[in-house]
Amino acid sequence: MHEELKEEQIVNKVGGRFKLSTLIQKRLVALNRGSRPLVELQSKNPMDVVIAEILEDKIYLDTTGKVAVVRADEADKVDAGPTLDDL
Repeated sequence: MHEELKEEQIVNKVGGRFKLSTLIQKRLVALNRGSRPLVELQSKNPMDVVIAEILEDKIYLDTTGKVAVVRADEADKVDAGPTLDDL
């Protein structure tokens, strides 16, 4: 198990365990469908990528349940994954 998931920091950052689980699942689906990683890691493990993206504030769940990406050049968000209806 990933040690980062045992810490309360990542749970609090996302807003709870349910939201964390949802965010991880949705982002893993997006990565497996070909979405590009938003962080550079030595590991190619998608779970490592998702955890790093969350810890670096690159992704979050928006109010509609979609995975949103924080762009470095803008304060806007871009849909980065399927909605609950798409799964």
